[in-house]
Amino acid sequence: MNNQNHAGAGTLSTKLPSNLGTAHRIGANTWKLAFIFAFVSLVIDGVDIMLLSFSLTSLKAEFGLSSFQAGMLGSSSLAGMALGGITGGWACDKFGRVRTIAWSVVFFSIMTCILGFTQTYEQFMILRFIGAFGLGSLYMACNTLMAEYVPTKYRTTVLGTLQTGQTVGYIVATLLAGAIIPDHGWRMLFYVTIIPAAFALIFMRFIPEPASWQEAKIEQLKRKEQNIIQPQVQISATTKAPSESIYKRIFSHQQHRKMFLLWMTTAAFLQFGYYGVNNWMPTYLETELNMNFKALTGYMVGAYTAMILGKIIAGYAADKLGRRVTFVFGTVSTAAFLPVIIFFNTPDNIAYLLITFGFLYGIPYGVNATYMAETFSTDVRGTAIGGAYNMGRLGAAVAPATIGIIAAGGSFTMAFIVMGGAYFIAGVIPGLFIRERQYDPQQSSLISSVDQDTDDQSSSIQPNVEKTVTVK
Repeated sequence: MNNQNHAGAGTLSTKLPSNLGTAHRIGANTWKLAFIFAFVSLVIDGVDIMLLSFSLTSLKAEFGLSSFQAGMLGSSSLAGMALGGITGGWACDKFGRVRTIAWSVVFFSIMTCILGFTQTYEQFMILRFIGAFGLGSLYMACNTLMAEYVPTKYRTTVLGTLQTGQTVGYIVATLLAGAIIPDHGWRMLFYVTIIPAAFALIFMRFIPEPASWQEAKIEQLKRKEQNIIQPQVQISATTKAPSESIYKRIFSHQQHRKMFLLWMTTAAFLQFGYYGVNNWMPTYLETELNMNFKALTGYMVGAYTAMILGKIIAGYAADKLGRRVTFVFGTVSTAAFLPVIIFFNTPDNIAYLLITFGFLYGIPYGVNATYMAETFSTDVRGTAIGGAYNMGRLGAAVAPATIGIIAAGGSFTMAFIVMGGAYFIAGVIPGLFIRERQYDPQQSSLISSVDQDTDDQSSSIQPNVEKTVTVK
């Protein structure tokens, strides 16, 4: 594939971008370097996401905020992440996976650092919304990059392990918050986020874009330049060349449109629960269970460590047992366990409850990246999963503010039940309607304009069923 990619690039008369025609640089171990790049990027992402959660109590005191206003900071962050993820998915397909990751890290690192200089609630909320654009585009870009580098047989194991990068970031943020906030205040916590920007720019120079993306992109450029269907493309007479509009390609294809809408809805409920917990669990422990801040950070480190294990085991289980069954188990189990924390916690068992919960709520995120990536073809994959996941995140942006309103009305009991309900719905939708392994991300597949009936006829699914236009 690599030599064909390099040779194909030479048939174009126009100069290629520097990240195209470089598939010959991909060796047997390149995926490992790409993994390190994506993993560290997700660590940085996780740190940035959790800094706000651990700063909420300090921000409420500094700016005199109500619980609703504090929740709105989380909601504005999620709204920015949603819009950033949608544009980031498009950037992945347009400019490349590696470039999107690197510039996303640079952008949100700088913007988060600036938050330390804000003087009003309004300044903080606006800058957080803008900076979250970079956060939103990073998650799916990292997962798309690795999905296209790793073979199907152990893809979810690797991507599940990759998800632990974000959780490691949560632990780093927890330790930083415990060390910095009590002695130096919340502002210093945000100042240190400028450091990762240099890392991203350095790594970008050493990692080629995945061969499947390069091959598909070069083929699209050839079609655009010559305005004809090349003979190298095995394609039926009724199939048209892809439209210039990626979203038009997605929504004009019946199965892609269906999968997009189903994943968007699933993502909305999944992230409502996930970010509701992430934003408010530290506050719940601090205010409802009367934990001091340093004890709280210790408990959260335990929960996040268990989450790492949950993601790795989920990835392995998904490769052995299937993406769908593992994802559904994780979401439904999380839904069932949230009320347990509220109704059955005691000073003696709260640590065990948080560790168990951390393990369970890590499972869906150990699976969903691979599950989604294998739902769409290469030419639209970044836009489709970025758009579906982040339009869902836009819906979930109401979670922090909603949970804040419910909690302000009395206690966190109803708030946690609502979050559990969201997790349950997030499991039911893919369990009933989204089959797994529809495309192989290592193949440079292009969608056809010919709709095919791929409705789920039974629970027994053949792996790697593809409706592709294969680029030779």
